[in-house]
Amino acid sequence: MPKLATPLTDIQPRTAKAKDKPYKLTDGGGLYLLVNTDGAKYWRMDYRLADTRRTLAFGKYPEVSLAEARDKRMAARKLLTQKIDPSQDKKNRERARNEANSNTFEAIAREWHTNKLESWQPRTAANVMHRLEQDVFRLIGHLPITEIKAPIILDVLRRIEKRGALDMAKRQGQVPAQYAYSAS
Repeated sequence: MPKLATPLTDIQPRTAKAKDKPYKLTDGGGLYLLVNTDGAKYWRMDYRLADTRRTLAFGKYPEVSLAEARDKRMAARKLLTQKIDPSQDKKNRERARNEANSNTFEAIAREWHTNKLESWQPRTAANVMHRLEQDVFRLIGHLPITEIKAPIILDVLRRIEKRGALDMAKRQGQVPAQYAYSAS
């Protein structure tokens, strides 16, 4: 029968000092604070899945508080009850987030810009990028390309026109070109 750990108090992680060897302050349920010899403190959780012992990292203390680490432990335990590996789930979510970030309008527009560099004069390339950064990226740069529809592009162009930058609005007609590039 495993021994029950006494839950940590808020003071214990804060006052934990480095020693000659790394050591653990256990909180129970597999959660512990690993204190390294350099004084760095990391939240970890040990668990078993399919008769294999594994460790899940939750982050560095104090960026991740004791309460947050406990919440993450609860979420991991919930996944384990469903026979889902929390480490693999974390990797899958990270991969999906990275994929979503690589398919943003800004990422695709920058790729389009890079591909057009050879056919443009340096000044033209600089002007196009400047206009994108000033007028477009701050409004729709963060959006996944699949969420950008004609009304959103029209809204961006109208905002530029309202500012009195009619030439900019005309030139931002390149936005559909970047959108078309993403579809190719």
